Amino acid sequence: MSEFSYLEKLLDGVEVKWLALENAAELKRGKRLVRSQLELEGEFAVYQNSMTPLGYYHQHNTNPDTTFVICAGAAGEIGYSSSPFWAADDVYYVASTNLLNSKFLYHYLLTQKNKISSQVRKASIPRLSKTSLDRIFVPIPCPNNPEKSLAIQSEIVRILDKFTALTAELTAELTARKKQYNYYRDQLLSFEQGEVEWKTLGEIAKIQRGASPRPIAQYMTDADDGIPWIKIGDTSPGSKYINGTTQKVTPDGAKKSRILNPGDFVISNSMSFGRPYILSITGAIHDGWASISDFSERLDSDYLYHYLSSQRVKNYWGSKINSGSVSNLNADIIKTLPLPLPDIQKQKWIATLLDKFDTLTNSITEGLPREIELRQKQYEYYRDLLFSFPKPDSVTN
Repeated sequence: MSEFSYLEKLLDGVEVKWLALENAAELKRGKRLVRSQLELEGEFAVYQNSMTPLGYYHQHNTNPDTTFVICAGAAGEIGYSSSPFWAADDVYYVASTNLLNSKFLYHYLLTQKNKISSQVRKASIPRLSKTSLDRIFVPIPCPNNPEKSLAIQSEIVRILDKFTALTAELTAELTARKKQYNYYRDQLLSFEQGEVEWKTLGEIAKIQRGASPRPIAQYMTDADDGIPWIKIGDTSPGSKYINGTTQKVTPDGAKKSRILNPGDFVISNSMSFGRPYILSITGAIHDGWASISDFSERLDSDYLYHYLSSQRVKNYWGSKINSGSVSNLNADIIKTLPLPLPDIQKQKWIATLLDKFDTLTNSITEGLPREIELRQKQYEYYRDLLFSFPKPDSVTN
């Protein structure tokens, strides 16, 4: 690529020195804030145990252009902020360095993500020690000429930022498309009083809870006559269908469960409750699922999928779950869901339009998500290439 030409000139004959991070930068731990000190809006974001701001605060304890690492909660996650922020006590941040461009360090630490993650102590709350970060070796090009060293680092940052900027643009586009999809879905699925007939879902379909044979381990099998055992883990993010399973149960185990057929729905009844999936296989479901089957011919399955995914239905489930009398989405609640029933041709027309939006926003093989995945891989390829400086035997990164 042409943008590498200037970098090649800068790197020509350049020495690279590897230093432990503790010798190249000052790493500090943030300072704790209590929740009562946080603000919903403010000038300075507060980072605690994830890459999402916990809230805002009227002061900051970092400089602009700061690389940081989460040391509890999402321990090992690496972040960078061009603006000052408040680092809480679950964050290590670069307080000062004369040798490193902070964004250069950020991109480099991403190449060390697996190593950093391997140092996380697994406990009730994951923890990452400062010592494990201090011992990571960092390449310093042209160490005897600080001005040229920082020029080289800045050029590497410039190249890598071009890739991340493209990914950010695509991600913003995806977010906008999702909002557009959600808006049109909710508009298409909104009907005036008397415009269409309304039924409860229980009047149109059979609603049942799954069942688990106990103890489940005794019913697992690899035999050819095994029945697919459908778990939450068999779903894919953004997927409309469940196409296969990693485990099977014996025919006797399936008899103690609930067997469903292609075209039937499953819907999660706890945790991320209410998420619908359509089966493309025959399989048995455990009691973490509810099933929707035996539809009336007046109901198109694709229309039902989009309706169950709508904000209206999510709000309905939430109102029932948060009422205080129940803790999960049981079959009795699902049966009561009000369902609008336009004629079958209009249902198919609505579903076809929403399928097009759904493909664009959620498919992992088509549309923007696939493009974002490719751009991320491209970034990782060139990042690893740009940081492939020769290492002495003493460097163990």
